Amino acid sequence: MGGFFGIVSHMDCMEDVFFGVDYHSHLGTRRGGLAAYDPEIGLQRKIHNIENAPFRTKFEHIFNEMEGTAAIGCISDTDPQPMLIRSHLGTYAICMIGAINNADELIDQYFGNTGGHFDAMTGGRVNTTELLAALIDQKSDFVEGIRFAQSVIDGSASILILTDDGKLIAARDRVGRLPVLIGRRDDAMCVSFESFAYMKLGFADEKELGPGEVVELTADSVQQLSPPGEEMRICAFLWSYYGYPTSVYEGSNVECMRYRNGAIMAQNDKTNGSLPELDYVGGVPDSGTPHAIGYANESGVPFARAFIKYTPTWARSFTPTKQSDRNRIAKMKQIPVHELIQDKNLLFVDDSIVRGTQLKETVDFLYENGAKSVHIRSACPPIMYACKYLNFSRANTDMELVARRTIVELEGEEGLAHIEEYSDGGTERGKNLRKAICEKMHFASLEFQSLEGVVRSIGLEPCKLCTYCWNGKE
Repeated sequence: MGGFFGIVSHMDCMEDVFFGVDYHSHLGTRRGGLAAYDPEIGLQRKIHNIENAPFRTKFEHIFNEMEGTAAIGCISDTDPQPMLIRSHLGTYAICMIGAINNADELIDQYFGNTGGHFDAMTGGRVNTTELLAALIDQKSDFVEGIRFAQSVIDGSASILILTDDGKLIAARDRVGRLPVLIGRRDDAMCVSFESFAYMKLGFADEKELGPGEVVELTADSVQQLSPPGEEMRICAFLWSYYGYPTSVYEGSNVECMRYRNGAIMAQNDKTNGSLPELDYVGGVPDSGTPHAIGYANESGVPFARAFIKYTPTWARSFTPTKQSDRNRIAKMKQIPVHELIQDKNLLFVDDSIVRGTQLKETVDFLYENGAKSVHIRSACPPIMYACKYLNFSRANTDMELVARRTIVELEGEEGLAHIEEYSDGGTERGKNLRKAICEKMHFASLEFQSLEGVVRSIGLEPCKLCTYCWNGKE
């Protein structure tokens, strides 16, 4: 997926933007980039591949290479960015978070309307951020261009622009699928995906942009250029999985949501009579852990870490490009605590079950180390649809999703007409899905959090949340 951070200040801001972008490293593992504006030098840019090294190691010398009173940066799981663009709107740097599903169609329209061209990447593909800039540049100013781009994009685009006079323009996606926050300090203003990133730099909350809202920032002010829309569809998976524990989105803290979510799951198990006889509850680290703490607190079963991740060298299990390499590294990182595994009945809470490959290997690892039984709880409903808005999952097709694939194995394509039933653990189809996954993946039992439970734990109105990956509703 990705995240961005930008700052405009009365003094050189490269150190602040370095740390601000680095605090978004949990959101992507492919590319990191910075762009800066200095009154004497103008716009500058650096982009590095961060697939095998974290952002900070690739940019630790940036203070000797770039300077400026305004800068933006991003962590990206997609194309290299920020891009430097020269057009009738001026010279500017731009980065985005989101996905453009109709890129080919928009490129063809651009060729037909303008006769222009793009810098082609390997295979003839066009950089998504360059395509976004081309859409914006078709209009007479940035605000009109941003509105136009967001109206024709099938997908989503939150946008951060650094202009050639040292100002920032920030725009949240049209329906607010991701957060964009503004921070204020005596000498500077900033834009961020994560609020804690600027709080660590001495900024205080100024505002959270509404859906589709566009603002301009100077070192002293934030000016609204376009008001927010009424419709919001912020991604519910932010709280379940990829949001950082200290983050607050729309007034709801991620860590606290996960405690509530785990507690609701335990309540459901007690109500349904499906709480197993257990020695310990644990989380599949890291994001499953707070869900597990909530489950343990509510169930009364002790929380324990039956295995520990060894992270000094491989901080992210999905860093390598190949799935086989990711699985291998995930397995190598798991160090057992034998006293907490041998002859024990264990329940683990994972943040979600997507393909299920790594989770199966984790369960096999626990049995190999002497576990008597391993029960699994997923902190969100069965994932039935690959995300088409944010690129947060590496699943390229719906059939890579273990829940959807299992439905087809059970009932053929006809089963896909009954996804709602399969999601519900109280129906016959729902029970069959859970039983089949248990047999396939060696779980002693399996249950998923309900959609209602996730929504209740977040605390926002259901109509304000995007739950597409679970129920297919846009």
